[in-house]
Amino acid sequence: MTTFRCRVAEWRSSSLRRATSWVPQWFPKTAVVSGPQEAAMAFPHLQQPSFLLASLKADSINKPFAQRCQDLVKVIEDFPAKELHAIFPWLVESIFGSLDGVLVGWNLRYLQGRMSPVEYSIAMEFLDPGGPMMKLVYKLQAEDYKFDFPVSYLPGPVKASIQERVLPDSPLYHNKVQFPPTGGLGLNLALNPFEYYMFFFALSLITQKPLPGALHIRTSDCAYFILVDRYLSWFLPTEGSVLPPLSSSPGGPSPSPAPRTPAMPFASYGLHHTSLLKRHISHQTSVNADPASHEIWRSETLLQVFVEMWLHHYSLEMYQKMQSPHAKLEVLHYRLSVSSAPHSPAQPSLQALHAYQESFTPTEEHVLVVRLLLKHLHAFSNSLKPEQVSPSAHSHATSPLEEFKRAAVPRFVQQKLYLFLQHCFGHWPLDASFRAVLEMWLSYLQPWRYAPEKQAQTSDCQPRCVSERWAPFVQENLLMYTKLFVGFLSRALRTDLVSPKNALMVFRVAKVFAQPNLAEMIQKGEQLFLEPELVIPHRQHRLFTAPPFTGSFLSTWPPAVTDTSFKVKSHVYSLEGQDCKYTPMFGPEVRTLVLRLAQLITQAKQTAKSISDQCGESTPGRPFLSWLGFCSTDTNGCYPANDLDEMGQDSVRKTDEYLEKALEYLCQMFRLSEAQLAQLTLALGTTQDENGKKQLPDCIVGEDGLILTPLGRYQIINGLRRFDIEYQGDLELQPIRSYEIASLVRMLFRLSSAINHRFAGRMAALCSRADFLGSFCRYHLMEPGLTGRHLLSPVARGSTVSRARGPRLSLRFLGSYRTLLSLLLAFFVASLFCVGPLACALLLVLGYLLYAVAMTLLTERSKLHQL
Repeated sequence: MTTFRCRVAEWRSSSLRRATSWVPQWFPKTAVVSGPQEAAMAFPHLQQPSFLLASLKADSINKPFAQRCQDLVKVIEDFPAKELHAIFPWLVESIFGSLDGVLVGWNLRYLQGRMSPVEYSIAMEFLDPGGPMMKLVYKLQAEDYKFDFPVSYLPGPVKASIQERVLPDSPLYHNKVQFPPTGGLGLNLALNPFEYYMFFFALSLITQKPLPGALHIRTSDCAYFILVDRYLSWFLPTEGSVLPPLSSSPGGPSPSPAPRTPAMPFASYGLHHTSLLKRHISHQTSVNADPASHEIWRSETLLQVFVEMWLHHYSLEMYQKMQSPHAKLEVLHYRLSVSSAPHSPAQPSLQALHAYQESFTPTEEHVLVVRLLLKHLHAFSNSLKPEQVSPSAHSHATSPLEEFKRAAVPRFVQQKLYLFLQHCFGHWPLDASFRAVLEMWLSYLQPWRYAPEKQAQTSDCQPRCVSERWAPFVQENLLMYTKLFVGFLSRALRTDLVSPKNALMVFRVAKVFAQPNLAEMIQKGEQLFLEPELVIPHRQHRLFTAPPFTGSFLSTWPPAVTDTSFKVKSHVYSLEGQDCKYTPMFGPEVRTLVLRLAQLITQAKQTAKSISDQCGESTPGRPFLSWLGFCSTDTNGCYPANDLDEMGQDSVRKTDEYLEKALEYLCQMFRLSEAQLAQLTLALGTTQDENGKKQLPDCIVGEDGLILTPLGRYQIINGLRRFDIEYQGDLELQPIRSYEIASLVRMLFRLSSAINHRFAGRMAALCSRADFLGSFCRYHLMEPGLTGRHLLSPVARGSTVSRARGPRLSLRFLGSYRTLLSLLLAFFVASLFCVGPLACALLLVLGYLLYAVAMTLLTERSKLHQL
């Protein structure tokens, strides 16, 4: 390290010597300087290059990771903030990667302790909340340095708002937007070191592209996920207060960032309020001031950055506009116009609506990190002292941290999380990866799971009753429970419930909503919302608007609203708009969807049982026998591939168990009786046909034949049922199968066609004979199943069709892999007994003639019995 510092000092002195010795000819001689200080003043542009930065960049290429981190620790400890200021942006980018995703940095999202234990431990120690990197942040924070962050990399709604010169609703952006310098491109945010570091840390989850081999990496074991957990535990503590920064400067802890004057005019969404932090401190002396009040801004900044970068990708105004049927129709017309005429210009409004739907798609890793944030926020909010839980307990004696615990979720998270979940429910693929979104949603709906006074479950494993203490949370988050539940129902009705993973998701949702007393709380919230305004005169002229989100979170907290009905209405209208059409969760429309889901659950249970029975009947030797031609190769009787086939009988058992419990919970929650379930079973058409397995899709008989119902389409798409489709054409012209040699089949077809054309008359004469020779020829030259084919339509299943076709020779069987393999196997076995090829061929022909004679006699006898 001493060599490193000497090299930096040597580079600095040599550059100053070059500055004093080199003077342009056009420069006045009176301006020649005589000392390093004067040189620095005369050539201000020579102050820009940082030789410390150049040395660190060179070491990042030549030195190993461990040595580089050791050098960085010494640099942070020994160098002053003036030198460290120049390396800070480069260091942050080298750790978290570039904002455009080109540079990956330390690749924290895929760094695991079991794969790279040395690099993992070094990185975690360096980036720990109490580690060297945070010491650098606090050292720069004490000097009030600012760093430019480009607005173009912010989430879409924020970027659009700033570019239109409208101040976003989050106080995170207040007094930070700057005009670009002369000749510069784009707008920038002037951020303090802590904000700059957290912006990069949060955005690295989104901007960094996944690695090709990162599909099997467990997110919870990665360094990034664990760092998020550590930062949340440090800055949003569930016990005690926020720890003060570990400042290495003699000046003590770093101060709260000072407000800046706005550098450009903005039309704000609302009025700016005085920070409650400043108001709180102004009422106390410096001796009695709570130390946490000086550092609460770090907790506020951390939460705002995480919420803005991870959740604020959808605009509330655009979401409310998308709820109208007119807007949805416009988007449909826009998509049709794009698909029909790709180069035709579209209206800007349609492009905006389309961009809202398709602009941002979260990943499964993104959703898992958001779930970690929600779980910690619940634990953080639930750590309030009992006497400070209710809003009426708010007073000037309450610390800012306690106020922050009460305000964090409703003030910052609720609105953006709702839009985030709505987008995921509407755009996530219909596969098992939706489980991550589902668990994130269910984690938010159950804050009682993260309360310190958890109740133990009863001995009979019954779910515990939800306390009335959580009724305000349920009512103030009514849409999170009701509208998203309806969204889940629409997804469940379109998924394959035979799959164990999909069955598990239905079971999880039903189990959560069937917790005792939760359905009653939701129903009570709906009653409060649907309560007519004319009943209470003093509420007739109220305007339901969203609470103000401007200013710091510690802005003047609005007085407690004791009118519960007003709070519920304000919650719904602030998210869905004043003209929203609310669908009650326990109303007739949703009840119809639940009945349809119960119907599909019953169908999926029967289908899983059918698949299990079919798999149990198949033997290991059957594929080999079918290859040899002794078993039918009909693929019409097989179900399509399903993960039940991959996981075996245990999956069938789990699927049946999940669906059985889910149906039980749905009946309990919506009070479905046994009679209704019996009617569902009868309406489903569960009567099986003669083989006990095959069933037609749900359909009705129309004038032109069968018409599929929506349930029938669902059954066909998911492979639950099918029509029996058989090849009805000429067997010689049917498509070449996978077990046939294409070139050999074509050659044999041309040979047999030539023979049939040349000897058609003789074959017809032989087949018309009434003796044994005629029967023998008819057995080989006539298609045996021609007069017993079923019609294509399944309506008249007993009707048959008879089509006269003359006798002909078919050699297609010789083009099958099975036939050739059987012949080779026969010749091989014969060679073991010292039988030559010619003798073996004669034996095969003799054996086939005996087989053909026997089959001819049996065929003629069966025809006599039929007569």
